[in-house]
Order: sequence, then C-alpha cells, then structure tokens
Amino acid sequence: MTSPLRSLWDAPAAVPPPPRRVWRDWVLVAVLPLVAVFEAAVRPDDVPWRWLWAGVLVALVPTLLWRRTHPLAMLAIAFGVGSLFSVVTGGDPQLVTTAYFLLLVYAVVRWGSGRAMVGAGAIMLASSALSFVLGPTSIGDVVGGLAVVAATVSLGVAFRWRAAARARELDRAKLLEREQFARDLHDTVAHHVSAIAIQAQAGTAVAASDPDAAAEVLRVIEGEASRTLDEMRSMVRVLRRDDVADRSPGPGISDLRALAHDGSGGGPAVDVRLVGDVDAVPPAVAAAVYRLAQEAVTNARRHARNATRVDVRVEADDAAIRLEVLDDGDPVSSATPGYGMTGMTERATLLGGTCEAGPAPGGGWAVTSVLPRSGWST
Repeated sequence: MTSPLRSLWDAPAAVPPPPRRVWRDWVLVAVLPLVAVFEAAVRPDDVPWRWLWAGVLVALVPTLLWRRTHPLAMLAIAFGVGSLFSVVTGGDPQLVTTAYFLLLVYAVVRWGSGRAMVGAGAIMLASSALSFVLGPTSIGDVVGGLAVVAATVSLGVAFRWRAAARARELDRAKLLEREQFARDLHDTVAHHVSAIAIQAQAGTAVAASDPDAAAEVLRVIEGEASRTLDEMRSMVRVLRRDDVADRSPGPGISDLRALAHDGSGGGPAVDVRLVGDVDAVPPAVAAAVYRLAQEAVTNARRHARNATRVDVRVEADDAAIRLEVLDDGDPVSSATPGYGMTGMTERATLLGGTCEAGPAPGGGWAVTSVLPRSGWST
C-alpha cells in the first residue's frame, strides 16, 4: 500500500466531532419526500418506474438524519438499496430527487474517517460499474457525473480542512493562555519563596537573643509556605513551554485603572470602577481578572460598532470576584467566539470560575466573569 493511500486509510474522523442533528436535517426530511412525490407526478409517463423510484427515495430520506454520525453506513444503505432496485427495474432512476444522495457523499468526506472514505469510494465505483452493465451510458453522462461528485468531494475536503484549522487555532489559544497563567503563578510562588527565605534569615539572627520573635517568624513562614503550596497545586495543572519566562511583576486588579480612557484621540471612553477590597485578592486570581478585563476592553475598542463608552466593573467580596465589561455599541444578535474569547474562558475555567460573552439586553456586548477567591487550587 502506497504512502498516500496508507495516510488516507489511517486518517481519523473529523475534529471537532459533528453535531448529531440540526434544524436543517428536519427540514430536509420533511421537504424531500414532497419533492420526490411531486416530481413523480409531473414527470411524463415515459419515465419508467417513476412511482416505484419515488417510493424508494422517500424511504431512504431518513438516512440523512444519521449521515454525520454514521456516514459510511448511511451511504452504503442508500447506494445498496438504489443498486438493488436498479437491477430489479433494469435501469437507473431518472428522477432528479436522487441528487440528495450527494449529501451522503459529502458527509463521508466531511465527517468520516479515512477508512470510511475508502469504503465509500469502493461502493460508488461498484454502483457506477453496475450502471454500465445495466444499460448504455454516454460519455457526457460519465463526465457530468464525475464532475458533480468531484465538486461534492472538494467541498467536503475544504470544509473539513477549515474546521480542523480553526480547531488547531483554538487549541493554540488555550495553550497560550495556560502558559501565561503558569507564568503568573510562577511570579506569585517566587514572591512567597522569597518572603520565606527573608523570614528564615531574620529568625536565625534573633533565635538566640529573642526566642519569642523567632517563634513569630516561624508562624509567618508557616503561613507563607501554606500559600505557596496552594499556588504550586494550581501550577501543576497547567502546561508551560521551556522558554524564558517574563520576569516582570504580574498585573493586579489595581492595574486596571491604567485601562481607563477619556475618549480623546479616538475610540470609546473606558470607565473603570473597582468595588470592595480588591488589593486582598489572591495574586493568581487578580492577574486573571486583569487579563480578562484587558482582553474584553481590547475587543470592545476593536470590534464594537459605533461604541462611545466601555464600562469595566470589578466587585470583590468574601466569596468571589465579579467582572463585567459592557460597551454601548450597536446591538448584535450573536457572534462566533474568537481565539481571544476562547483563551479568556480557558483561564477562568482553570481557576474554577466562569466567563461568558454575548449581546447585552440594552444593546452592545457584555463580558461577565465570576472567579472564586479560594478553593480553586485544590
């Protein structure tokens, strides 16, 4: 077996996996039987077996409901039954409705594995050979059929490649966000370890002359060590490449004030409001809130149409930190999540929180996130 064929044979099913059914499937299943019956009714009487073929096509329409999850099986059923009735009637169906079989061909290429594609190709070749045996076929019919099948296969390959490329980019965005999260945790842990080292040196210096002071130093060290262990438990959950880490101090919630903008010089004004004791928020959570807000504000300034204002509100209480970024741009119905939003959701999930984005009730776009203050590192 040659290398290209081996590669095709070993190719896995499409990623991400397909949806089971969508509303379009039910529309097809409802409309196609009506089309087949209508075509049989209006076709001239010299079309052989038109009502029999209409019944066969109607009976095979439900295969479209499973064409994504079982593409090869559905194609085999459709072409197998069609070939059987071709033998019975002595010729191919002459109803245009048969063209919906191309949806099954597309499904195999778009969603199926390499083995499914090879199997589908063999089934279609056998069906074509049977057509040659049952009756004369002109060169024009052969060329036209090949062109239609080639176009269908090309569409399946194109959409499959595009979906795979997007999935890879989304995975890359998640990995980059995990890397940045690990760097933020690295800075936090390094801060705790430095404090432990300084306290240990101080305790050693006063241990002989002031035992009470040395005991207090040990309690401080115990607290710092506990916080360090919490941060380390979180850090082992994320991935990080072995490149040089950024040694600059990690951002905190108070750094969000730097995002404020009065609107001069172009772009919407950005108003930042911090409520609660934001300075007491754990460093890893504070860095996440900052980066979520920064990404949301950047997206609003780039993509919110006719926006004049972006409101950033951070509220900290004993249980969680809540972030809301709201712009007053033109109303939008929906939007495909971009790579930035994927990274934001990944960071919030790593901390045991949530991050959602969507149209705001009064217009514009809203990003909301809730991150727990504690418990995320266990």
